[in-house]
Amino acid sequence: MTATGTVTTQSPQDGPTFTSYVRTRGPVLLRTARSLTANPSDAEDLLQTALTKTYLAWDRIQDHRALDGYVRRALLNTRTSQWRKRKVDEYVCEELPEPDVQPAPDPAEQQAVRDAVWQAVMKLPARQRAMVVLRYYEDLSEVRTAELLGVSVGTVKSAVSRALAKLREDPLLSDGALTAMAVGREEEARVPEQLAA
Repeated sequence: MTATGTVTTQSPQDGPTFTSYVRTRGPVLLRTARSLTANPSDAEDLLQTALTKTYLAWDRIQDHRALDGYVRRALLNTRTSQWRKRKVDEYVCEELPEPDVQPAPDPAEQQAVRDAVWQAVMKLPARQRAMVVLRYYEDLSEVRTAELLGVSVGTVKSAVSRALAKLREDPLLSDGALTAMAVGREEEARVPEQLAA
């Protein structure tokens, strides 16, 4: 209605400008694009491409009341084209490329090894045992271990080195003894002791 009281009507060809259309319908169209893709960034790219196609055809669109349908069709066609052009990463082959499955370690074997290590640690002198426990069981640094025990870092290093050397020489921790214990054959673990006697 104008100031003189006459009513003016807008013809269908005088429809909205492209900019005003995008501002008003953009959020709705973005929701449509998001329903076609899994990734929000891909949805934005898809809408941008469809709006570019719409802008190029803006002057040819006669009925601006059907713009939403036109843009939705452009979204769908663009997404279909992207889907058809996608790179195929799977190829047909005679054998399935399955990864080599490594058997999980037996919990009983792991417990037997832990028990053997702990028995060997308990044989160490108290000071070395304390340092090994703090360094390797409690995972403290050499500096923190030295602070807790009131000794120098060098003392911790040398004592831990001597303790590890004793553990390496312990018959309970030899490869044969650990294997025998893990399998549950205690008789085989005693064989080296009998041979040494």
